[in-house]
Amino acid sequence: MGVAVLTMGTRPVELRALLDSVAKQREPARRIVVIGNGAPLPELPEGVIGVELDTNLGVSGGRNVAMRKLREAGDVDVLVDLDDDGLLIEADVITRVADLYEADPKLGIVSFRIADETGFTQRRHVPRLRVDDPMRGGEVTTFLGGGHALSMPMLEETGGWPDEFFFTHEETDLAWRALDAGWKIQYEPKLVLQHPRTSPARHAEFYRMTARNRVWLARRHLPALLVPIYLGTWILLTVARTHSASGLRAWFGGFFEGVRTACGSRRPMRWRTVGRMTQLGRPPVI
Repeated sequence: MGVAVLTMGTRPVELRALLDSVAKQREPARRIVVIGNGAPLPELPEGVIGVELDTNLGVSGGRNVAMRKLREAGDVDVLVDLDDDGLLIEADVITRVADLYEADPKLGIVSFRIADETGFTQRRHVPRLRVDDPMRGGEVTTFLGGGHALSMPMLEETGGWPDEFFFTHEETDLAWRALDAGWKIQYEPKLVLQHPRTSPARHAEFYRMTARNRVWLARRHLPALLVPIYLGTWILLTVARTHSASGLRAWFGGFFEGVRTACGSRRPMRWRTVGRMTQLGRPPVI
């Protein structure tokens, strides 16, 4: 088991609390790496590997650096990514994750439940369309970026995180590739990452990156027939949900940027994967 944390140097107190909660796990992680994403690192606990990047590579790029660092060690089978302002409130998280992977060799991704200090889980932190009960676990088609575990063999097969995404939808891109390669994604609500209740930042860059990466997702991974359906659905949802004219301008700017710019290799998922995602409750049209 290996643990990776990205930080931009703005949460030193929270980062130390997280690392202390990792150190208190009954089954210790073999390796812990902290990536300073374009920022210097504070003093780290003994045994924690620190890597300071000269520039901010985004969520995808920073996590790829952590993945490669753990891969170099040669003794990590499962990588656990944690937000730097999160907290492991139970001491058996590492043990339970290890047990899940030992029980199922095709388990690729485990999504934690994210809850605030009262135990409340926000709607957007339930990785499925029906969010009536955040305590209902099972197989899903995506996962939460703030707290999750990844099979290193799966990462080897799928190629890791999409560097070019920087941030937003990088989890979906990895999840779709994992599903198409036959790996399972499990939402396990009893694995909790305590995290302050927040709302996603609604600024121009957020809207632009969300739209651009949404188009890239479709171009990279969807069968040609589903591309206009998926993008058309998200145009309608965005227009209905966004009440800011400047936000809509930024979103459509990002949308057309995604249409005209290179998105990486196109490898459309198999129709069998589309069927499997539909059975799991989220066909790749929304």
